[in-house]
Amino acid sequence: MLLQKSFYNNTVKEWLVALLVFVVILLLMKILKAVIYGQIYKIATKTDNVWDNLAAELINRIKPFLLLTIALYLGSLLLSLPETTRDIIAKFVGVVILIQLAILGSYVISFWVNSRKKEKIELDAAAATTFTAVGFIIRVILWSIILLIALDNLGVDVTALIAGLGISGVAVALAVQNILGDLFASFSIVLDRPFVVGDFIIVDDYMGTVEHIGLKTTRVRSLSGEQVVFSNADLLASRIRNYKRMFERRVVFSIGVVYQTPYEKLKEIPALIREIIEAQEQVRFDRAHFKEYGPYSLNFEIVYWAKNPDYNVYMNIQQAINLAIFQRFEKEAVEFAYPTQSLYINRISSSAPSFTE
Repeated sequence: MLLQKSFYNNTVKEWLVALLVFVVILLLMKILKAVIYGQIYKIATKTDNVWDNLAAELINRIKPFLLLTIALYLGSLLLSLPETTRDIIAKFVGVVILIQLAILGSYVISFWVNSRKKEKIELDAAAATTFTAVGFIIRVILWSIILLIALDNLGVDVTALIAGLGISGVAVALAVQNILGDLFASFSIVLDRPFVVGDFIIVDDYMGTVEHIGLKTTRVRSLSGEQVVFSNADLLASRIRNYKRMFERRVVFSIGVVYQTPYEKLKEIPALIREIIEAQEQVRFDRAHFKEYGPYSLNFEIVYWAKNPDYNVYMNIQQAINLAIFQRFEKEAVEFAYPTQSLYINRISSSAPSFTE
């Protein structure tokens, strides 16, 4: 009979039974996966618990290739196969399971990072940036461990491989030192937090709001609208001024009055300016002094602190102070100085003696 004929140490009947078991197990696993996913998904839609969503997504991310591999392995157990072939199948199944675990683990890490970022982004942008970098590092570690276990499962000498990678890694590091410099600089930015997303910074002649901190570059939206991209290593090597970290804004400005200003008026100007500044809200007066004799003016230097560091708030305060000073000077008949040229004419009298011969 045909069913009794033997192929590769197994009869046709045994091959058909193994095939049937393979098909049945594969179908059962697919049905089981769909049923479990459907039940968990129904629960997840009725609750606000994020863990229900995570469980449903993990079930959904089980790859068909994993189910196919498991069904193939279970079906092969019914066959009489050489020990070498069975060992290869077992190793192959192990590698597939490890890859699936890495995929699921990577998703769990991403899910955790995104959940924490949503919680922290409005309260602490620095924490959100940190979670992104930490998530990347954990994923790299996870895949590295999975890769080493898979290679060890396949019979590769992992110890020798790590030693070899250490030697070749030096050469690779020298070749990509700029990329590695930016990578380590990004970790420094994340851990040390000289700035975070949303901060307004000035770097050399460039200024703007930090939009994105990546592994190689940081992107800043400038005041004129264009996006400025900085290499992380170059950015950390520069002098960065972070205006978001400013708690108060120190303001220094000067005014000049004409030399013809009476002495009594001159003495009153510092007190007059102090009165104007202290009348403003969110302001702490520091000082006002007659500073110097300028080329065409008597100069006063004024210093105050704006308690709100926001630039628009500062400009509104400064505008109010300027208008008040102008109004008060006009009332007190004090004139502002401005650049002038004096014309000196040497008049020679017609009756002056002549020295010509």
